[in-house]
Amino acid sequence: MKEPRIKLGVNIDHIATLRQARKDIDPDPIAAAQVARQSGADLIVCHLRRDRRHIQDEDLIKLCRLKGETHVELSDDPKIVAAVLKARPSSVCLVPERPGEVSTEGGLDVVRNFKSLSKTVKRLKKAGLEVSLFIAPEAPYVRAARNLGADVVEFNTTDYVAAGTKPAQKAELERLELAAYMAWEMGMTVHAGHGLDYHNVAPIARVPHMSALNIGYSIIARSVFVGLKTAVSEMRRMVD
Repeated sequence: MKEPRIKLGVNIDHIATLRQARKDIDPDPIAAAQVARQSGADLIVCHLRRDRRHIQDEDLIKLCRLKGETHVELSDDPKIVAAVLKARPSSVCLVPERPGEVSTEGGLDVVRNFKSLSKTVKRLKKAGLEVSLFIAPEAPYVRAARNLGADVVEFNTTDYVAAGTKPAQKAELERLELAAYMAWEMGMTVHAGHGLDYHNVAPIARVPHMSALNIGYSIIARSVFVGLKTAVSEMRRMVD
């Protein structure tokens, strides 16, 4: 049986990054979300960071009021969790967050932080949210995610993106395929993301049991030259 079409999650954080550079009202991430949906995005993705470098609390509330699915990335921080619960998105993904980092640096250590994450996952699921964990594609992390009660695992594709040779890229794809099969066998939905762009996304989209790909920076960067509608549409075609 043919697997369902892979969902495309478009992360709009960097629309807000540009707006925050001038602390102005434009470009509006809410308007960007609407354009992205009209152009083929299935999910609107954003990250509410502790430092509020891009998405603001009010943005999050407005995004969650729009028709369609809003997927929020968040750290295991009680104040951030409370803000996200107030907004009530469709789904969430717990990610690591280090002060001063340029972007997310690797997956969650769901083994070492099992106790803390367990409390947070239960809190989010009690509120009726679908919960994902951003992890490396490794068996111990997949097992821990299942034991934590995650509905979804999102595999960090940084190592695949950084692979400098075809053999290294092939090895990373095999690693992702094995982890995806394991997660699927355990009853979890499989997502992937981080660093994916127009040149490297196609092989990831062909990984068996892959359900969604979350992509932001490359789409927003391309939109500077071709417009957001075209940038999202082109990525939609690459994923398909």
